[in-house]
Amino acid sequence: MAATRLELNLMRLLSRCEALAAERRDPEEWRLEKYVAALEEMLRELKKQPSKPAPELLNEYSRKVDFLKGLLEAEKLSSSTEKALANQFLAPGRTPTTTKERTPATKTVHLQTKARCTGKMRSELLGTDPLAIDDSEELNIRKRRGLASDEKQSAVELDAVLQHHQDMQEKLAEEMLSLARSLKNNTLAAQNVIKQDNQTLSHSLRMADQNFEKLKDESDRLEQHAKKSVNWLLWIMLIVVCFIFISMILFIRIFPKLK
Repeated sequence: MAATRLELNLMRLLSRCEALAAERRDPEEWRLEKYVAALEEMLRELKKQPSKPAPELLNEYSRKVDFLKGLLEAEKLSSSTEKALANQFLAPGRTPTTTKERTPATKTVHLQTKARCTGKMRSELLGTDPLAIDDSEELNIRKRRGLASDEKQSAVELDAVLQHHQDMQEKLAEEMLSLARSLKNNTLAAQNVIKQDNQTLSHSLRMADQNFEKLKDESDRLEQHAKKSVNWLLWIMLIVVCFIFISMILFIRIFPKLK
């Protein structure tokens, strides 16, 4: 599918931003920041179009724009160590922006930025002026071959420091993941215990209700039985009293009073 006008403008502006990023810029230079903001806006518009490029190409555009944005944010940091660490985590593009490029321009910019940060860190360690060293490196490269080993050593040390920080971050991430898993397992176990307790409590309540109903029935039966027992005892007592009364009358009639 042919590229749209917006995509062509995006590619031209992206190529221009990559060229500006590769140059040594003045701290007050504002064009690159404005260009990157325009790139973000054009990329959002391109994603909304019905005839947008393939997802892989859009992801590559986004990757390059994010790289340039992260590069600008890294340049705003005050410490050379922070700049080097921020540049270490930047992800340059994988494919060239134009057909004239053999390697992606963002990758070249990434390597140049890392080299500059390494030189500034070395100059800070040695207590020299970083601007003077940078100018001397650009103008007299062949005269400074004796310092190449120091730069390599500093680069190795920087890589070791960054690798150490990366290992610490990975270890911290693994510990956080382990804690999250443990918390999840504990939560599930607590849920199971609470569920079992609720089931036991419900069963106990049902049994209590059943026992209460049975106790009520037995109480009614006992009350009825007690009433029946009292009635029988009353009749027996009445019969006994009547029998005694009749017996006394008969006794008096049969045996009159002696004179």
